[in-house]
Amino acid sequence: MDKRNIRSRIYAAVLLISIIVVYKYRQANSLPEMYVTGTTMGTIAYNIKYLDKNSRNFKKEIDSLLIDFNQALSTYIPDSEISSLNREGNADFGFPYFAQVLRASAEVYDKSNGAFDPTIGQLIDAWGFGDGGLIAPDSAQVDSLLNLVGFDKISFDEKGVRTAVKGLKLNFSAVAKGQAIDVVGDFLANKGITDYMVEIGGEVRAIGKNKDGVYWTIGIEVPDERNVGQLFDAVRLQNQGMATSGNYRNFRVLEDGRKVAHTIDPKTGYPKMQTLLSATVFAPNCMYADAYATACLAMGLEEARKLILSDDSLEAYFIYAGEDGSMQTYISPGMEGRVVSLDAE
Repeated sequence: MDKRNIRSRIYAAVLLISIIVVYKYRQANSLPEMYVTGTTMGTIAYNIKYLDKNSRNFKKEIDSLLIDFNQALSTYIPDSEISSLNREGNADFGFPYFAQVLRASAEVYDKSNGAFDPTIGQLIDAWGFGDGGLIAPDSAQVDSLLNLVGFDKISFDEKGVRTAVKGLKLNFSAVAKGQAIDVVGDFLANKGITDYMVEIGGEVRAIGKNKDGVYWTIGIEVPDERNVGQLFDAVRLQNQGMATSGNYRNFRVLEDGRKVAHTIDPKTGYPKMQTLLSATVFAPNCMYADAYATACLAMGLEEARKLILSDDSLEAYFIYAGEDGSMQTYISPGMEGRVVSLDAE
């Protein structure tokens, strides 16, 4: 046997031993992965994974947190804080969540030039995406409801919130899931958890790495109601929140056959269907990702792209319809290196 063959065999043996040693080391030093699941906000599923050397199960505490969160911001709970505001025009805060989401909403409202506006609750109901009410309002009804829209028509401080117009209705469906995710994520962080993934209804916050020592991989759906659940692409999250807004999941077909989207333009009062099929936004936390995803969908592709590029804390993955009807993508510069092959996953 010549020397080159001997060296090759020695190299192969050393490489194999090294791989085994690294594998054994990772096995010995990997933390147990905990998995907690349940429902919140009615029937919305949540899925939480985290690494914990003590294998603690926080389901009871998480469910309790989410109950308190809903008591503040659920429009389906009659005595919640937001229900009190919508019914009486004012509400005192018993939890920190209402004030938090109002501050964030004010910021996104300003930066999106009003494309994100949680005061469109009456319009959401009128188009059949909320608590009921009118379906397909006519132009006179839309004009009337627009008088009840505008973030400048509410005022708030750390103690409470009040409206300046009777009948104005807040709806945080475009941001509540993201905020709830942050609440759970902050809870885990306060318990010393440094690696976790929290998902509620498709929105995600991922911190640290998974049990394999890599950043959490999250899929982006195909924006097509005929293929709900099928993945279009996947990305690795690096200590970020991620939220997707799209009309392919939530729409209504009117009696005349028209399809209307759940994305309501706060300026016109009408549902907005356009070439931007889905807007996935990445932000330092999920509340902002959720709000900006909604804003981007309402703004349309070009204005949304400008918004993302104007803020270093935001990244985006947009899927839009090309001129030939095919699905095209826009990926902001900061996310280009984090798109992973679905085949590899």
